Amino acid sequence: MNERANVIGTGLIGGSIGLALRANGWDVSAVDIDPEVEREAVARGVAHRTGLDPDAAVTVVAAPVGSIVELVERALAETTGVVTDVGSTKAAICRAVADPRFIGGHPMAGSDQDGISGARADLFAGAMWVVTPGPDTSDLAFSTVRATIRVLGAESIALPATVHDELVAQVSHVPHLTSAALMNLADSTSVEHRALLRLAAGGFRDMTRISAGRPAIWPDICVANREAIVIGLDRLIDALTETRSLVAESDRSGLYKLLDTARTARLNLPVGYGQVDKVSELAVPIPDRPGEIAAIATLAAELDVNILDLEISHSGEGREGVMMLVVDAAKAERLVGGLMARGYRPSLRDLDDGSSR
Repeated sequence: MNERANVIGTGLIGGSIGLALRANGWDVSAVDIDPEVEREAVARGVAHRTGLDPDAAVTVVAAPVGSIVELVERALAETTGVVTDVGSTKAAICRAVADPRFIGGHPMAGSDQDGISGARADLFAGAMWVVTPGPDTSDLAFSTVRATIRVLGAESIALPATVHDELVAQVSHVPHLTSAALMNLADSTSVEHRALLRLAAGGFRDMTRISAGRPAIWPDICVANREAIVIGLDRLIDALTETRSLVAESDRSGLYKLLDTARTARLNLPVGYGQVDKVSELAVPIPDRPGEIAAIATLAAELDVNILDLEISHSGEGREGVMMLVVDAAKAERLVGGLMARGYRPSLRDLDDGSSR
């Protein structure tokens, strides 16, 4: 029997989720605030039908940030499966929804295209997908959403919701606002100098590309993540003020150091987790209580250890289970040390030779 899913909100992200799930044999139902978009979702092959499937294994809320809490609560009330969302801010949503069946999520993927017409099944291929489990998140919710993310072609990483918001402000929200400010500055100047925008070279176009994104979603994002964004903007202003001083003072060596440091950092920017040569398996005895998978996965993310595979086996008495993790052998000892520091008793086995440690 095929897995079943609901997608609430069938724009670019929701539409792409539906297409990817259907490409992998899932049965998908779609809901959208606009009945016309619902019908288009079926016509485009995003979903088999409209309306919520009450027995779907997972429901994904792919709506604007301001409406996510209400839609998540509706999904929890009207379905029996796991519920997740794709909002680009997480702390406020996760505080508002403390339900074992819910886990926050955010795919780090997008497109210059907008709406369901831009949806494509490979949008998430190779992307990072953040999940933000809380203390109430059940093991079933975590494992179900993680498995679904893998079906979509992405890699999941677990972070606390507040940490996610701080990081995404720096790598997504502040850059978008900066891009918009730079574009508006050039546009206002072009009123007097009409040739300016015609002379815009590749660098300017690259820096302002993201300002072409749909503006309607951004007020909600900025309100929801206001504190982290303001901190990020303050840091950017400080950095620009320092750069201005270097230029004003004709500080050649300072400018070279600034640009060279940035160049090195950009060239070393990580792209996913890459290929792993050898893997190890960790067996971690855990209490049979909610939040254990989330706690260990979050610790792994903090230690920069990617979990390649995960499985839970529960004891017959129900008091303790064993969490089996497959990780990069080069970083396995790092995770073992972190787990032991948290009071866990992991055992480590190299899968290539079967030896245990």
